[in-house]
Parts: sequence; structure tokens; C-alpha cells
Amino acid sequence: MGRVAMKRQRGWIGWAWRLSLLLLLWLLAVGGWVFWVGHNDQAEPADAIIVLGAAAYDARPSPVFEERIRHGLALYQRGLAPRLIFTGGFGGSGARFAESEVARRYALRHAIPDEAILIETHSRSTRQNLLYARELMRANGINKVILVSDPLHMARALRISRDLGIEAVASATPSTRFRSLRSSWRFLAQEIYFFHRDLFDQARRWWAQLRS
Repeated sequence: MGRVAMKRQRGWIGWAWRLSLLLLLWLLAVGGWVFWVGHNDQAEPADAIIVLGAAAYDARPSPVFEERIRHGLALYQRGLAPRLIFTGGFGGSGARFAESEVARRYALRHAIPDEAILIETHSRSTRQNLLYARELMRANGINKVILVSDPLHMARALRISRDLGIEAVASATPSTRFRSLRSSWRFLAQEIYFFHRDLFDQARRWWAQLRS
């Protein structure tokens, strides 16, 4: 290999290292932002508390969902909002109760008045949770909400809320099932992926509007 070719190859390797370093720094920055948002409790007076759905086992909430419900009830009992909105549809074709119905039963057992509870039973994803919650908000004159979910999920929930025009502040659960380093990193990697997917979708919508 000639001297010029070797010099060119070293140049390409140098650029590859620089790009790899920039990519790593970008991913670390996004991951740090996701972590920071999830651990920055913004709870303040609002019109309602939206508890985002999670898995339920028949009439019993999963540990993740129970943490969300308990945190939502704690915010309600602190007097931060007069309404609770539970979201989540049926997890499977054989399910007897929607996730939101499970949450409602849990809340009633903990002395939350029935008139303070709103539910939707159709959603199957975070975006759908918030879409159907928005319908309940509009129907009941609710303007501002506190979002309740897991810490690492909160950044995505807030992004979707903004996209849907929902005025929301975040209050993540103080504990999470993602305690081990392996499960935490896996969930964080998933949220970093969703961040970039959402960013791409927004850019694609912006480009479509620009061309129309």
C-alpha cells in the first residue's frame, strides 16, 4: 500500500473515531435527559391526575401498575387535584377487566370516592392512553393534569402529551421494578430508541407539511 493510500486510510479511521465519539456523547446526553426528566418531580396543583396504564393480572394490578396507582392516590390525597383519570384497556381477549377498571377498583378500596374517578377502557399504548385521556379531559372541562408513570417512561409520556396539546406536568413513581442495572439499562435503551423514533416521526410530519 502506497504512502498516500495509507494516509487516506488513517484519515478515514480518524473520522470514524470522531463520529463514533460524537454518537456516543449524543446517546449519553439523551439518556441523561430521559433520566433527569423522570427524577424531576413537577407535581403541583392541577385539574386531574392521569395514571398511565400497565399490565394487570385479572383483577389485580401488576407490581409496576400498582406503583403507578399508589402514587396517583398519594397525589390525590395530598390535594393536588380533585380527579383521577385511570387509563388502559384490556390486556388480552380473555381479560375480565380493563387495566383502568382494575385501577378504579383499587382506588375504591382505598377510600377514593367514585365521583372523583374517570376511566377509559380502550387504549393499548402510551399514545392511546393519552389520546383517550384527552377525550375525558375535554368532556369534563379538565385543562391541566399531572402525569404518573415510571421514571424512565416519563420523558416519552411528556413528549406525547405536548404533541397532543395536553398541558401536563410530571410526577414519576418514587420506586420502580427496574432496580437491577441490567433491567434499568434495557429499559433506558428502549426509551432512547423511542426518543429517536418520535424525533424522526416529527421531522417526517414537518417535511410533509412543508411540501404540501
